[in-house]
Amino acid sequence: MEAGKTMRLDDDLIASFKEFGAVLLPKVISEGWVKKLREGVEYNMATPGKYTRNYTDKTSPGGFFGDYCNWDRIPEYKSFFFESPAADLASQLMGSSKVNLFHEHVLVKEPGTQERTPWHHDQPYYCVNGKDTCSLWIPLDPVPKETCVQFIAKSHRWGRWFTPTKFVGIDYANKDEGFEPMPDIDSEINRYELLSWDLAPGDCIAFNFLTVHGAPGNISKVSRRRAFAARFTGDDARFVRRSGEMSPPFPDVSLKPGDKLDCETFPVLLEGAYERVISN
Repeated sequence: MEAGKTMRLDDDLIASFKEFGAVLLPKVISEGWVKKLREGVEYNMATPGKYTRNYTDKTSPGGFFGDYCNWDRIPEYKSFFFESPAADLASQLMGSSKVNLFHEHVLVKEPGTQERTPWHHDQPYYCVNGKDTCSLWIPLDPVPKETCVQFIAKSHRWGRWFTPTKFVGIDYANKDEGFEPMPDIDSEINRYELLSWDLAPGDCIAFNFLTVHGAPGNISKVSRRRAFAARFTGDDARFVRRSGEMSPPFPDVSLKPGDKLDCETFPVLLEGAYERVISN
């Protein structure tokens, strides 16, 4: 696909995104953009940002690297947000005429990594209220289903907000937000409809910020699991300052609670896009 153009998503895919909270979008990211993102991730890992985390200790196999909020310093990330079809895909899924860049999150699990990504949903971490949200989880390597992120179908519609959890398994101190503890999902896993897929580079998973998800370690002994998550907000998104810890913290943002997110940190990528989707 050419930069600035996108494909018209099937109405059934859009309906599934809204109903289930997560949906597979096959072959929507071109080989050229996958290559650019791989280059960006390698630069990111060689020059970590201020929010970099390594979740694997030195005595454990593999390695679990995470970093975010680097799009303004890594050209490959910035061009992806501003020139690729990603924002237009998010516009269609959310049904939003406006799309803001929220941030990016890079997650790399090296071969043999045992650390799981704990069950969580993203919006309680964030300075965003509203239903028009979309993340695109973009694999940069083939990902078999047994290594793929798992999403709990329809959990974005539970009307429940769970206390954020650090990826090392410690809850944030957000008790006064009215959040509740995450249920012990693993002990009752058969109660839930889990969504996960075999993925190839070029595919992506779209999901709502409130959809509960987690991920196994990387059981492969030879293959990496590099993923680039692009986060977007839509028409009804509004800024909020949570009383507890937030991640990302965005300390320099001067927006007031209830403001639209439009600012230098959360630039508008598309406006009026939902009414003028370009079909391939």
